[in-house]
Amino acid sequence: MANLKIIRDRIQSVKNTKKITEAMRLVAAAKVRRAQEQVLATRPFADRLAQVLYGLQSRLKFQNDNSSPLLQKRTVKTVGLLVVSGDRGLCGGYNGNVIRRAENRIKELKAEGLDYQLVLVGRKATQYFQRRDQPIAQTFTSLEQVPTAAESSQIADVLLELFLSETVDRVELIYTRFVSLISSRPVIQTLLPLDPQGFEDPEDEIFRLTSRGGQFEVSREQIDTTGREFPRDMIFEQEPSQILETLLPLYLNNQLLRALQESAASELSARMTAMSSASDNAKQLISTLTRSYNKARQAAITQEILEVVGGAEALK
Repeated sequence: MANLKIIRDRIQSVKNTKKITEAMRLVAAAKVRRAQEQVLATRPFADRLAQVLYGLQSRLKFQNDNSSPLLQKRTVKTVGLLVVSGDRGLCGGYNGNVIRRAENRIKELKAEGLDYQLVLVGRKATQYFQRRDQPIAQTFTSLEQVPTAAESSQIADVLLELFLSETVDRVELIYTRFVSLISSRPVIQTLLPLDPQGFEDPEDEIFRLTSRGGQFEVSREQIDTTGREFPRDMIFEQEPSQILETLLPLYLNNQLLRALQESAASELSARMTAMSSASDNAKQLISTLTRSYNKARQAAITQEILEVVGGAEALK
């Protein structure tokens, strides 16, 4: 009977765990939808900003204009690495993959004889690199799970300060690109100096989380980049340099917000997948424990019957 009680308690414990993992899966799915809604909400501004910058590029040919310090390419001696991770675990290999990608990039910079400074987003990356005494310029933790423009603006201000003060000569962003609910990959993107040729991205797209047959799925939609040139008779009231000085920081902030949104969606989808796998494993474990419980219970009943029959035979 003691064995039966242990198995019964184990079954109840696994059932309770399954309820928790299932709840966490549903919460992550809801937050992925919120991340999608945020992407869709900020898309009109991002698209219009890209149109304006591309129109300026075509009309004023400012790619050869070095008046803006954000466009100037200097001899690279120190590289700033912005690493975006999560604050919490239970999300599969999300944090480990982006940290591993950052470590590989650090090794590449050391092999080239370049120095580096780290700007870390997320508690996981912060704790990892702090334990290894890496040069950390700034850390950001306890951010909203669905990023906001205010948070990206704070991070962008730090990056601009490092770049404009010539503390770093190039800023690279290491984040997790959202591919699908079951797939994401760490990528590296150069943030500073800005490249005017990158204002027109033919592969620009947004993701949409939908459901089909009771299952979540992701579709990606291409963004139309046509019609971005300004009319030839358009007159600018301000100097092009003033327009650039105003729009380029906005463009940087928008690029950073987009990366934070992709990282948040990747983390939430990884957590949703991990919790779904945990729920499936718990269901399988419950089934195995139930079979073991039934076998033990049947064995106990059989033993009691044998004892009764043996006692009856002894009375004869």
